[in-house]
Amino acid sequence: MSEKETFWLGIDCGGTYLKAGLYDAKGHEHGIHRQSLQTMSPLPGYAERDMSQLWQHCAATIAGLLQRTGVSGEQIKGVGISAQGKGLFLLDKQDKPLGNAILSSDRRAMDIVQRWQQDRIPEQLYPITRQTLWTGHPASLLRWVKEHEPQRYAQIGCVMMGHDYLRWCLTGEKGCEESNISESNLYNMSTGQYDARLTRWLGISEIDNALPPIVGSAEICGEITAQTAAITGLAAGTPVVGGLFDVVSTALCAGIEDEHTLNAVMGTWAVTSGIARGLRDHEAHPYVYGRYVNDGQYIVHEASPTSSGNLEWFTAQWGELSFAEINHAVASLPKAASDLFFLPFLYGSNAGLEMTSGFYGMQALHTRSHLLQAIYEGVVFSHMTHLNRMRERFTDVSALRVTGGPAHSDIWMQMLADVSGLRIELPQVEETGCFGAALAARVGTGVYPSFSDAQRSLQHPIRTLLPDMATHALYQRKYRQYQDLITALQGYHARIKEHAL
Repeated sequence: MSEKETFWLGIDCGGTYLKAGLYDAKGHEHGIHRQSLQTMSPLPGYAERDMSQLWQHCAATIAGLLQRTGVSGEQIKGVGISAQGKGLFLLDKQDKPLGNAILSSDRRAMDIVQRWQQDRIPEQLYPITRQTLWTGHPASLLRWVKEHEPQRYAQIGCVMMGHDYLRWCLTGEKGCEESNISESNLYNMSTGQYDARLTRWLGISEIDNALPPIVGSAEICGEITAQTAAITGLAAGTPVVGGLFDVVSTALCAGIEDEHTLNAVMGTWAVTSGIARGLRDHEAHPYVYGRYVNDGQYIVHEASPTSSGNLEWFTAQWGELSFAEINHAVASLPKAASDLFFLPFLYGSNAGLEMTSGFYGMQALHTRSHLLQAIYEGVVFSHMTHLNRMRERFTDVSALRVTGGPAHSDIWMQMLADVSGLRIELPQVEETGCFGAALAARVGTGVYPSFSDAQRSLQHPIRTLLPDMATHALYQRKYRQYQDLITALQGYHARIKEHAL
């Protein structure tokens, strides 16, 4: 490798791993390095991360990548970061981490969100924010901190999300990247700015002065500091761009450009996204909008933490199985033939805040293979909740592009094709977070004039799976039964709540 060869660094901070990847000017991957991340749950419903440890992991991952690939810091021309959205990363007034970060899968603010729902605050916010109110939103978590940890609340000096915090660690510059902060319930989707009415309605107006400047995805908003250079091997002065909300990064890598194709992300979160021009009023559902990387475009999506994280939990509790073993077990059973159901709500629900996870219909005849098949089906059925709503907004969709861990399973992807009746397209991009982040860095440093130009020049191969329409009919019947089970359990939770009053 020539010492004159240049690279761009993409960092991806997800729910399970922090990854770093090197890419050349043409987008070819030169190396990936990863470290697992710990999510702490000190109390039921809590999901936290040690901020200082996260930065240590990030620095070590970058250093490990450079060491493994033999690339010097001087060869890297730009850095970008992709990360989970929402959650809450706080600095105090002395610019020190203020307690643990709270992740988007955290549910401690449940009572606050329910109270806001009773007061019809979501309906008041939506025309301005184009967001639903979720327990993992920065706004919800800030209100929880105010009510339950007032001393901590009084010390807030800066409000950030995941990639904003890591960018600050790299550069010493504060900012909230637009594709992420636009989905915080602190941002006016029409004006592209913070809106003081929102924090006032949510009862957290004290944090207005702690909101840092909004920065663009490809905007250079800092440089690698000498201190960062010393521990990572990067060169001081290397530009760092705003970065990307990981859902946006995935949509970019999936090649979503118009309203004929949707993107499904299968990870901790079940996300279905589409790209639209302009905002619409009076839609069938309160779709979540976010700022996209191209002028005049928005990413529209439906999401809940109800995807493949359920399988990871199951295998961790009941014996570590390889993905190949799991796929073999599921493939060994007839399709849609079992009366066993799994509700994939370990980390949250898209069927009401009170809903929790579980198997239903289990009998002595069921084996571990049946349980695994039910998890695969439950995750797909949960994705269908979002996909069906999105297809009311995007009426000409003919294909679904899928990314995330389950996309490596033809068994799971064929099931998704059979349940949805759509053509499934699998972009052959291994690390969408790292690649998208490096793409933002290449745009920001002038390799491409825009994200649109970058997308057109970087076409990834796509594998395709077609639905079996006979199996589709069988799965439609089971999907209706899944929906009936959800409805019955919603009635149960409503009665429990009524009796508790």
